[in-house]
Amino acid sequence: MTEPIARSMSVGEQARIIQLQGLEYAPVPAWKRAAQSLVRARWPILALVILLVVALLAVLGHELAPRDPNRQNLIQRLTPPMQRDADGALPFPLGTDALGRDELSRLIYGARVSFFVGLTAVVIGGLIGSILGLVAGYFGGATDDIIMRIADIQLAFPFILLTIMVLVVLGSGVLNLVLVLGIGQWVTYARIARGQTIAEREREYVLAARAIGSSQPRIMFNSILPNILAPLIVIASFNVASVILAEASLSFLGLGVPPTVPTWGGMLAESRDQLIAGKWWLAIFPGLAIMFTVLALNIIGDWLRDFLDPRLRGVG
Repeated sequence: MTEPIARSMSVGEQARIIQLQGLEYAPVPAWKRAAQSLVRARWPILALVILLVVALLAVLGHELAPRDPNRQNLIQRLTPPMQRDADGALPFPLGTDALGRDELSRLIYGARVSFFVGLTAVVIGGLIGSILGLVAGYFGGATDDIIMRIADIQLAFPFILLTIMVLVVLGSGVLNLVLVLGIGQWVTYARIARGQTIAEREREYVLAARAIGSSQPRIMFNSILPNILAPLIVIASFNVASVILAEASLSFLGLGVPPTVPTWGGMLAESRDQLIAGKWWLAIFPGLAIMFTVLALNIIGDWLRDFLDPRLRGVG
């Protein structure tokens, strides 16, 4: 079986052909295929290391941060990075801001908010969108029309403008920010889940489930949903990056979390007045943190898209 033909077929189809040819077929376990794919791709390994570091900073930030991120020291304000004191020590490796707060501590604590907001908002949006898309695609008719028209109405408003309007009404805060960003993400998942469900609802395994008397919720969530998860997982990996950028943008505008909560976007906002004076480190370090985190998430998303594509899976 030539490689182009094999890649156009699913693992099950390849297995049947191999068995018909009298050969022994041994499917490769998913974890082993994932490890082999990561080793071959290389870049996703680096991306996973970056995300692991960010996750550790988010979870253990209170223990890893050398100082209280909100502690002010006006005597040490705007200290450049890597500047040693009289004893030769480095009290502020990444410098301080205009209020004398340690940039390294604020950067570490900022990872917690960005990572928490990104993951939680994607989980909320993914659950809402996947369920609504599954229901719309399975039942069709008026149910499909109502859900999709609601999605069209939301898409008619610019996302950032809609978020700003809601946050002005509800007020700033981490929970409000997560709720708004999560609800704003559901349309993408709903459209993808709906399209995949329409393609799956007339397949043989669904007809067999109906024939044995399975209930409609059981067919939707036990039979169809596991078969449409792959594209939803890929979209979720990309959406975490977009939500982190959205949180940074809103914090930059002063509509994210309260000023007492360090965030990468808030650090960028506070650096605006100091950039003209040459205090470059106030914007460089949080900007690099956002860039590397989003880049790592996008690399993982690209790898997941290829790994979950059945046409690219090898045969053991």
